[in-house]
Amino acid sequence: MSKFHYAFKVKDIKTTRKFYIEILGCEEGRSTENWIDFNFFDNQLSAHVSDNFPKLDYCGKVDGIIVPIPHFGCLLEIDQFQRIQKILEKEKIEFLVKPQKRYEGKAGEQLTMFVFDFSGNPLEFKAFTNSNEVFSIL
Repeated sequence: MSKFHYAFKVKDIKTTRKFYIEILGCEEGRSTENWIDFNFFDNQLSAHVSDNFPKLDYCGKVDGIIVPIPHFGCLLEIDQFQRIQKILEKEKIEFLVKPQKRYEGKAGEQLTMFVFDFSGNPLEFKAFTNSNEVFSIL
């Protein structure tokens, strides 16, 4: 099974650890004072400290919802999605896009939610009703 690696910018290591380890439950990998790796749902994230963050472009429109580009996230099972949703709600993390079902009754039906990490990076979590429909044409 293939995995992805994604390197991205964060404001600092302390709040990045809090969000990804303490809140999302990711395991920490290698790190220095300037970067940190995480096991993000069996994929490798590398967070690098920077003070140069480009402005987000809210050019994405998906099923009538405006979303920021770029963003990244993870495809989860329904129970994982619900667990992460409860954790985010408990931690009072503000939702950019509240948990909801889109494409209801259609191919690709999915739960989705967007949040920002503590550095302002937008993350999307999804869970497909039928995992065989991840790449289905709507």
